[in-house]
Amino acid sequence: MKRMKSLLVRKMNKERCAWVSEEPVYIAYHDEEWGRPVFQDDRYLFEMLTLEGAQAGLSWITILKRRENYRRAFDNFEADIIAAYSNEKVEALMQDEGIIRNRRKIESVIKNAKAFQQIQKEFGSFDDYIWSFVDREPIVNHWERHEDVPAQTDLSKQLSKDLKKRGFSFVGPVICYSFMQATGMVNDHTKSCFLSG
Repeated sequence: MKRMKSLLVRKMNKERCAWVSEEPVYIAYHDEEWGRPVFQDDRYLFEMLTLEGAQAGLSWITILKRRENYRRAFDNFEADIIAAYSNEKVEALMQDEGIIRNRRKIESVIKNAKAFQQIQKEFGSFDDYIWSFVDREPIVNHWERHEDVPAQTDLSKQLSKDLKKRGFSFVGPVICYSFMQATGMVNDHTKSCFLSG
């Protein structure tokens, strides 16, 4: 009973993970997406993999604020469309002020879309491939503090290595762990957070 009361109080007060700022877009992302398992949605999984790669060297809020621009610029993250992008499309994206205009990152989205298609052919879906790393069961951690949450794990290193072997880029172990957190493969809401598992 005491635990239930404690959970109710936390939900009413909306205590969140320490990394969440007062930015509405950050709060919405934390409350509605981060750590929630995403099954059978290859388009969304590709979106998150792309956005996590775009974040490399930048803050997540920088990318989050440009998310709608990315959706517009990259055809709503439809891998089949992106895989067919021409050099002219790359040049047009390089002029798009709504996204991060880094040629290597832009070209990696196209490269990754092609590798993504190959995984879909081999496994039936990217969903089946990616969730096989955790046996389709989210890993729920119970960290006390934000500082306890790792930047990478042995599993994210394994995922990174396999994605790179399959032709992906901008998928280092830290990016992969962020992706795993974002798509709910890992639930890293800290114990004080109202969304703690």
